[in-house]
Amino acid sequence: MRPKDMKREHTRRRSASLRRRAFLYGGGATVIGALAAWQVWPTGREPEAPDAPDAPDAPVTTDAIGDQVQTLPRGQLPVFAGRGEIAALYRYAVEHGDELRYIPCFCGCGRFGHESNRDCYVKSFNPDGTLTFTSHAAT
Repeated sequence: MRPKDMKREHTRRRSASLRRRAFLYGGGATVIGALAAWQVWPTGREPEAPDAPDAPDAPVTTDAIGDQVQTLPRGQLPVFAGRGEIAALYRYAVEHGDELRYIPCFCGCGRFGHESNRDCYVKSFNPDGTLTFTSHAAT
């Protein structure tokens, strides 16, 4: 093979390699762009309304680990529970608290003193019948 032919072959291979690399980079950028657009695209669902008219007037404070807490009478849900699925989960935690205390939590909140999944929703069941909720499960 002559040197001139070798140079053409090398140029042809390099050109194919660059085209392949550009195709792969372009495809990767397209996938990343599509994922980003999917994350910010509106879903058509109405946002949860934490300031609903039936929201309790009890104050919301912050505990030592940075979670919001709110003490309410039984039957009311905290402001941070909102509506929809999260409110249903908080309602379930109140109604089935005895069951949830046997289910461990896997989010790593044991280092904050949580002993079960119930502790992620209800901070305490108070002697006067009120419940102190924590926003740990809502965030």
